Amino acid sequence: MPRRRRNNVGLMTSVEINVTSLVDVAFTLLVIFIMTAPILQSGVEIQVPQAPSEPIASPEGVIVTVDREGQIYIGDARASWDEFEPALEDAVRSRQASNVYVRGDANVPYGEVLRVLGTIKRMDIAAVGLVAEPEPAPAGG
Repeated sequence: MPRRRRNNVGLMTSVEINVTSLVDVAFTLLVIFIMTAPILQSGVEIQVPQAPSEPIASPEGVIVTVDREGQIYIGDARASWDEFEPALEDAVRSRQASNVYVRGDANVPYGEVLRVLGTIKRMDIAAVGLVAEPEPAPAGG
């Protein structure tokens, strides 16, 4: 009995890669990144004033924020004036930081930021920096 040859018309002749699952994973990672990016941004939401400034060269340090109501935050934790100095000392010691960066809201009274700076100055901190938003570049430069 003669053998019959099968016709392989229905089979793929070239190798095709199914990228549907790869695209699903990429979109999932994109959604996760979009959702977590605002959380990764350090600190309390304030409007930092604009000034001629350079980017922070060494982001390791403790960030102290004074919001428009004059409330003080060390990182994301709120601190009263009575507990500010001990809490800052603990934060500097635990992070082994030598720098403190002060972020003051553009609408906070000047005296509130000076009060924070005076307290930091009494401590043994290597460097204190003021955080500012860089000024926009002049048009037509």
